[in-house]
Amino acid sequence: MELERLTAVIGPLKTNLHILADVRTREAIAIDTATPCVGYVTDLLAARGWTLKMIVTTHGHWDHMGDNAALSEHTGAPIAVHAHDVHRLLNPQPLYAPFPITPCVPAVELAEGGEVRVGAIRLRVLHTPGHTEGSVCLLDEDAGRLYSGDTLFPGGWGRVDFPGGSPELMVESIGRLAGMDDALAVLPGHGAATTIGRERPWMELVKAQGRLPF
Repeated sequence: MELERLTAVIGPLKTNLHILADVRTREAIAIDTATPCVGYVTDLLAARGWTLKMIVTTHGHWDHMGDNAALSEHTGAPIAVHAHDVHRLLNPQPLYAPFPITPCVPAVELAEGGEVRVGAIRLRVLHTPGHTEGSVCLLDEDAGRLYSGDTLFPGGWGRVDFPGGSPELMVESIGRLAGMDDALAVLPGHGAATTIGRERPWMELVKAQGRLPF
């Protein structure tokens, strides 16, 4: 099995866009298609002869789905999101966005325990609410990687003071992720990669105290 992973930092909030591809089948997925990424993604697909099979959204904030509609139109790839965040894609609320955000219609539901399956790509869906009601992380067990969206960052967690945020649910989600292996690489929605082991001290504190240390 040969998979290729590429990451680009996109847009005013420096969102991490991930492209995963099965090199043998030339099938790919895109995770968190921030604006402006259509040109980058379509050029990348053309240069490598890849076909985009799915657009995966870790949660429905504009900086993670702003180019969903345009990229889906260009490639025909369906859009996937958790059911609790479908309304955010259908009716985007551009909190401080410097440009209009185009609505999009998701066709694939990301559900707890389900899988994103494209070619040899296998990502297990973990429902990790707290930042939004439908926030998910995507676990690549074969590669030892977790695409954490805005649930887990180096040294912290996603904001819980936006609509749909919940400190209580974030505590539960952080506690769940704290149960994973130290070596698991974490690729967040913004910022540098980290590992569960590196974040474990503060995550275990959140889990033990049952609250976020504001």
